[in-house]
Amino acid sequence: MRPPIVAIVGRPNVGKSSLLNCLAGRRIAIVHAQPGVTRDRVSAVCALGGGHVELVDSGGVGVEDAEGLTRQVEEQIARAVADADVVIFLVDARDGVMPLDRLVARRLRRADKPVVLAANKVDHPNLATESGELTVLGFGEPVRISARHGLGIGELTEAVSAALGGLPAPPPRQAVMKLAVVGKRNVGKSSFINALAGQQRVIVSERPGTTRDSVDVTVELDGRAFTLIDTAGVRKRRRIREDLDFYSHHRALRSIRRADVVALMIDASVPVGKVDKLLGAAAVEEFKPVVLVVNKWDLARQRASGADYRDYLEKVFPFLTYAPLSLTSAAEGLNVGQTVLLAEELFAQANTRVSTGDLNRAMKAIAAVRGPSAKRGARQPKVYYASQTAVAPPTIVCFVNDPASFTGDWERFLVNQLRSRLPFAEVPIRLLLRPRRREDTAGTQSPRAGRR
Repeated sequence: MRPPIVAIVGRPNVGKSSLLNCLAGRRIAIVHAQPGVTRDRVSAVCALGGGHVELVDSGGVGVEDAEGLTRQVEEQIARAVADADVVIFLVDARDGVMPLDRLVARRLRRADKPVVLAANKVDHPNLATESGELTVLGFGEPVRISARHGLGIGELTEAVSAALGGLPAPPPRQAVMKLAVVGKRNVGKSSFINALAGQQRVIVSERPGTTRDSVDVTVELDGRAFTLIDTAGVRKRRRIREDLDFYSHHRALRSIRRADVVALMIDASVPVGKVDKLLGAAAVEEFKPVVLVVNKWDLARQRASGADYRDYLEKVFPFLTYAPLSLTSAAEGLNVGQTVLLAEELFAQANTRVSTGDLNRAMKAIAAVRGPSAKRGARQPKVYYASQTAVAPPTIVCFVNDPASFTGDWERFLVNQLRSRLPFAEVPIRLLLRPRRREDTAGTQSPRAGRR
């Protein structure tokens, strides 16, 4: 059972994104003074009035998009209203009734949806009395709020709950996996999301930089729910000049951190670039499983085979040689669903736990192939035993005589061997070296962590 959908609708710059962030209790949508920042439907499931709802932020009604995407933005707003169970009609209490407010009111009356009128930016008592003129919009007395300061949010929550006729008590079904789709601009991320969602869930345009927010989309595949995170296209750092570019870049990187698996999307029609490598490195830094998604394969398969492209990627991504490859065409629907199933396999690997016995048998077999090598001038390193202490990522702690004696080369060898001998073949492993606890040395040496 899906949670009720509550759409936040209004003209530009009335505070819709601020209200979404306020109700959700975290920063989800980009808030900026420039009109037209929000283009796609940005949503979040959150607790509201004792139940759960899906909040949906939408673009500003009547905005003229500077990059020619006005029609697509209006289509996203219309879809948000059509899907909603309740609409929060947000206006600016300081401005009174504006022509675009009347336009929004007419559209909402035609939609025939329950509407809660909210007057935002009521930051002092005088504005509360002046906002009474908003009743001419035809939706009764407005709920007076300040999304920025959290004022009146309790009254708004009660009004939404009443319009819904009571919120459902159980929380929504949790998504099995969060898959972040990241890549440089115009690589096909939004087309990939739409192909999986089965609808125009996010705006697709040939113009780079269409997506600005990170957009969460929940889809079902074979009866299982997944959260797909569509992210803004990342630019080279020297080209990040505007505030919006900075926020979009930051949120793309944050999406990697909160994802369970990262789909690093690469454009098969052009060479791998610096941005692709930076995103791959960011995923490795966060120990995230990665699927290398080669999109637009329909444009490249005449020039190279899958094996040839695999060899090419191993050269440009030497730190991701373990990551599986998916050759896709979002425009044609090629291997789109299979990519998610592959990500699910990585999710399962990252959450696998092996017994201490199995792990130490593997360690013994690895030692028979090659023992640890010492740094120059250090004493001979020795591993006593190992234990897995965590999952996602699989974390292996080796108890040793002296963590500082081990070479990085041998640590990389050990991680690769563990990956080949244990059920972690395609995911990153966190390796920690710790001194064995003894009465005379306990607490005298710090753990040393290697990122692999």
